[in-house]
Parts: sequence; structure tokens; C-alpha cells
Amino acid sequence: MLDARRHYASLRLVALLPLVLFLPAVIAFFTDPDVAWGEYLGVFFHLSILFLVSRLEAASWARAAGYGWVALDVLTGILMINGVDHDTAWAVRLGGHVLAGVWIVASSLVSHSWPVRVVGVVTGVWLGGYSFVGTQLAEEYLRPAGIMILVWFALLATFHRDSPGRPAASAVHAAV
Repeated sequence: MLDARRHYASLRLVALLPLVLFLPAVIAFFTDPDVAWGEYLGVFFHLSILFLVSRLEAASWARAAGYGWVALDVLTGILMINGVDHDTAWAVRLGGHVLAGVWIVASSLVSHSWPVRVVGVVTGVWLGGYSFVGTQLAEEYLRPAGIMILVWFALLATFHRDSPGRPAASAVHAAV
């Protein structure tokens, strides 16, 4: 069965998966924001974040915020797919982005990589902060956060490593 102590994929793969799934959506934000497939891909993108939330070091309350973000953004995607009023779904999405900002900032601050820390803090503050002014600013002002989160995923895949306190898959497998 699955073992919670074992990592079944490298951190690099866990960080690259959401990058690959979100890249087409970010491109669509700039070219055709109302593309029909965007919400479907968005649901899978957010589900892939579950793996990253579970892997990155963060306080338990910060991880809870990350899981809350995923839940609210998956809900938002399903609301949009099923034709729920945009303003209602958008408000739910913005609430989820506050939680995303909390998790991204908190998990970035404990990274041993300064590029991950810097880009993560800026990304998290931008993403979460937009939620408080999203009714006054156009959605276009949220787009840079989309680019920045892609950069953050790439930096995680490149520079971030699991902490020494959590065993890698091979170490747990060898002990079993």
C-alpha cells in the first residue's frame, strides 16, 4: 500500500507537473481568457498542487492554507464548467488565492534557496493581495502572478531540495 513517509516522485517532477499543466492556461490568459478548456486544465493543475503542498516544508497551518487553496480553486473550476455566475465563482477563486498566497509565502520563507524565497514571497503577496483589490482592478493585473508562479515552480524544480529530516523514497524502501 502507499506509505506516507515515502516519496513516490522526485521534488523536481512534483514541481514541474503543475508548471506544465498551468503554462497553457497562462498563455490562454493573454490570448483568449474565455477559452473553454481553460477551466478543465485548471482543475487538473490545482490537483497537481496537492503533491507539492505535501512535499514542501511549511508549518501545518501553512500547509492547511495550501490544501484550502486547492479545494477552493477546484471548486471554482467546477462552478465555472457548470455555468455558475462568473461573479460568484470569481469571489470563491479570490478567496482561495488568499490561502495560496499564505502557503506560497510561508513555504518559500523556509526554503534554503534564496531565488525560491524571493520569487515565492513576491508571488504569494501579489496573488493573495490582488484578492483584496480584485473588485477595483481588472483581471489583467492578476496575470503577472500567473507568470511568477510558473517561475516559482521552475525555481523549485531547479534549486529546492527535500529537507534532510524527511527520508527519500529509496531510503524508506530500503528500510522496509
